[in-house]
Amino acid sequence: MHDIRWIRENPDLFDRAMVRRGLKPMSDDILKMDKECRSVQTALQELQARRNELSSHIGSVKKTGGDVRSLMDEVAKIKKDMTSKEEKVRILNEKFNEILSSLPNIPLDCCPDGPDETANKELRRVGTPRVFDFKPLEHFEIGEKLGLMDAEQAAVMSGARFTILKGSLAKLERAIGQFMINMHTMQNGYTEMEVPLLVKANAAFGTGNLPKFKEDLFKTTDGYYLIPTAETSLTNYVADKILDEDQLPIRITALTPSFRSEAGSAGRDTRGIIRQHQFYKDELVSIVKPEDSSKELERMTACAESILQKLNLPYRVVFLSTGDMGFCSMQSYDLEVWLPGQNQYREISSCSNCGSFQARRMNARFRSKGRKGTEYVHTLNGSGLAIGRTLAAVMENYQQKDGSVVIPEVLKPYMGNMEVIQPGEISF
Repeated sequence: MHDIRWIRENPDLFDRAMVRRGLKPMSDDILKMDKECRSVQTALQELQARRNELSSHIGSVKKTGGDVRSLMDEVAKIKKDMTSKEEKVRILNEKFNEILSSLPNIPLDCCPDGPDETANKELRRVGTPRVFDFKPLEHFEIGEKLGLMDAEQAAVMSGARFTILKGSLAKLERAIGQFMINMHTMQNGYTEMEVPLLVKANAAFGTGNLPKFKEDLFKTTDGYYLIPTAETSLTNYVADKILDEDQLPIRITALTPSFRSEAGSAGRDTRGIIRQHQFYKDELVSIVKPEDSSKELERMTACAESILQKLNLPYRVVFLSTGDMGFCSMQSYDLEVWLPGQNQYREISSCSNCGSFQARRMNARFRSKGRKGTEYVHTLNGSGLAIGRTLAAVMENYQQKDGSVVIPEVLKPYMGNMEVIQPGEISF
C-alpha cells in the first residue's frame, strides 16, 4: 500500500516508479481523487460543526420560550445533507483505496529497468553443471521409469497439475523438506512456526494477494482462502501489532503445503512437478527495522543459497528487473537451479524486500526507544526452497544411466541411509 502523503509530496517520483513497473503515470488521477475526498470530508466536518452549533442554540432558545421551528428545519436539512456526503465519502474512499491497493510497490533505484525477465541481471553462478555420458532425462521421465511418479491417476481424482509420488520418491520429497527446515532453524537462525493453511480475506489483502491476484487463489465456500505460500500466514503474524524495537529482527519459517490455481499458466510445465496446484514449500519471512531491510535481503538470499550448496546443485542468482519483480517487492533476487533434463536454469526461489508496502496493508508497526510515535516495519520473504522443484533438481542432477537416482549425501540420514533409488521398487 502506498503512502498518499508521500505521493502528494513526490508526484514525479511516484509516476517514474509506476512507469518503471510498466504502468502509465498515475499521480494526476490519484491526487485529483485525493483532493475530492478531502474536499467532501471537509464539507462534512463543517456541516457537523454547524449542526452542533445549531443544536446548542436550539437548547438556549427553548429555555427562553422562543420559536425554534426554523432552527429545527435547518438541522433537518443539514442531517439530510450529511447523510448524502457521508455516503459520498464512503464511495470515494472505497474507490480511492481500491486504486491504491492495486498499484505495485515502488522499486529501488538499483533495480534493473526492463519490461520482463529478459531485462534481469545475472549476478553470479555457483557450481558447475555435470557432464553426462548419456542424454539426461527430465524429472517426470525419471519418475515414471522408476514407477514412483503417477500423474495419470492423480488426474483421475483431481485433474491436471497434481501428481502422486510413491515409495522412495515420496520419502525423498519428505527428506528434502525436513533437511531444509532443520537447516534454517538450526543453522540459519529462523524460528519454526506451524501456521494456518486457511486465512481470511484481510490476511490475503495484507500480503498483497487480494484484490489483484484473486484468480490465483483457491477460495472455500465459506469465504476462506487456501494460502498460496506460508508467506501469507507468517507475515500476518505481526498484523495490527505494535512491536518494541528490541523484538526486531523477527525471522520465522514454516514448511507447509501451498495452493495455487496457476491462472494464466495454461500450456506451461504441464508435465511433472514444476508447476502444481498443490506443493510443499519452506518459506522464510523476516520482520525488520527499515534501515536493516537491505542487508536482510542479502542474508535471506544467502540462507536460501546454502540449501543448494549443501545439495551440490548448480545454480545462479538473478537480480529481477522492474517488469519481472513481484507486486509487493521493491527489490528481488531469484535463485535458478540447473536442470540438465531441460538444459536450462529454472527458478527455485525468489527472495524479496517489500519495504513497508505490506506493513501498511497489515498495519504492522514498531516503537523505537526514545522516539515518539511508531514506524512501519519492513517485511521480507523468500522460498527456502520450493520442495517439489528441489526434488526435480535432485532427480535430474543425480540421475544415472540405468534409471536410478543417487541420494545426495546430506539427505541420506533422512532416507535411512539409503544410497540409491532403483527402478522396480514398487509394482503397482
